[in-house]
Amino acid sequence: MAETHGFEPPLQLLALASEISSETQFFVQNSVSENSRRAYESDLREFERGGGSIPASVETVAEYLTQNAGRLSVATLVRRLASLSKAHEVRGLSNPTHSALVRATLRGIKRTHSCTQRQAKPLLRDELIRVLEATGEKPKDRRDRALLLVGFAGALRRSELVGLNVGDVEHVRQGVILHLLRSKTDQEARGQKVGIPYARGRWCPVAALEAWLAISGISDGPIFRPVDRFSHVHQCRLSGEAVGEIVRERVSAAGLDPLGYSGHSLRAGLATSASQVEVPTWKIRAQTRHASDAMLARYIRDGELFTHNAAGALF
Repeated sequence: MAETHGFEPPLQLLALASEISSETQFFVQNSVSENSRRAYESDLREFERGGGSIPASVETVAEYLTQNAGRLSVATLVRRLASLSKAHEVRGLSNPTHSALVRATLRGIKRTHSCTQRQAKPLLRDELIRVLEATGEKPKDRRDRALLLVGFAGALRRSELVGLNVGDVEHVRQGVILHLLRSKTDQEARGQKVGIPYARGRWCPVAALEAWLAISGISDGPIFRPVDRFSHVHQCRLSGEAVGEIVRERVSAAGLDPLGYSGHSLRAGLATSASQVEVPTWKIRAQTRHASDAMLARYIRDGELFTHNAAGALF
């Protein structure tokens, strides 16, 4: 069986075979994010455990899909195919995932099994306020309030939230500007700016952020860090998984069912809450940084079910 562990980023195998400089190899290695590399490696290991190898035949890939239909979600199968496709392309091999047989098999699986993607339950504005009101005044409470409010107001992905450094925050008259050096939709690190305005009410994301930095004594480096049970603030940054754990922990503490909530609930909550008060989609997209209304619609469709509802106008 051909070894596929330690999956290289695009073109790295070809580059290493060409005796190029170490500087060029460095840039090639950074052509794919660390998260993407881990996902590729995981997918290829699972393919091997199922009896596959690289190169794979068209029939092997089609049978792999069939064996896992119903056991794995359609979204997972699509991602596995993408990883297999990349593994063949970087080796200059014929790509079985492009074949008519594999495509037809996947279409059949989609028609047979529901391909509805499970989405994070949005933490809506009123629920967020209820969660915030259940927090205390310990350092961990201050951190979590800042994390929840900044994540919600900025419609941040969990990786963007935990990736924030003190130097990424610019204070302006209206609030703060977050400078995101890299995000899921900005893999080339051009940078994105997100405005977080001062809030008129009690729960202001800017004030919560300033309060956390003040009580923690953080003046540079990661903003959101682990806090132990002795209220000691650690030097490292929180993991992306920790964001989901914090959301569920705080939701539960407020007496809400944590099922369905995740680190993505803050981003989904801002988009959904804004749509419910009829903020124009182009303004919501300006904050969420979605490329199109079609992408944004996945978040706000449920939030608009009762807005100008046809049945509601008749009864």
